[in-house]
Amino acid sequence: MRVRSAAPDRLTYLQRPDLGRRLDPADRAHLPVGEWDVVFVVADGLSSRAVHEHGAAMVRATLLPTAWRVGPVVLAEQARVALGDDVASAMGAVMVVVFVGERPGMSAADSLGAYLTYRPVPGVTTDASRNCLSISGRRRGWRMRWLRGSWRGLWGGRGSWGLRGWG
Repeated sequence: MRVRSAAPDRLTYLQRPDLGRRLDPADRAHLPVGEWDVVFVVADGLSSRAVHEHGAAMVRATLLPTAWRVGPVVLAEQARVALGDDVASAMGAVMVVVFVGERPGMSAADSLGAYLTYRPVPGVTTDASRNCLSISGRRRGWRMRWLRGSWRGLWGGRGSWGLRGWG
């Protein structure tokens, strides 16, 4: 599934971060509603290169318990992390994982962040309520193994979540 943020173009996205955190209303109306345990959002963020090079691999590397109900993967344009809150709310998901291209720095233009938010509420959930795993393209194989182990820990602790973080 593809969605856009409320930012109509890249310049507006950069100048108005608030619009990158909200879904375009027309796209919201087309998202499927279900009783999902988790939905994945792959967002271009500030580095479309990171998403292009690592996004699909990150979704595949995320091993979920087989009993979980996983919603369709959502590809989001002009999107910031908090757009995932809007997507999860619209789709009826308990949690959202947002893979987003991070700010390209001097050392890594292909950094991808993975943000997990439990029971997100659009406009209310803060960044402090998110679990973040940052993945750089360098030493990619090591990062993928680390990510799998980190996800297992997060998924296993799901029952103890509630405030923020993993426990």
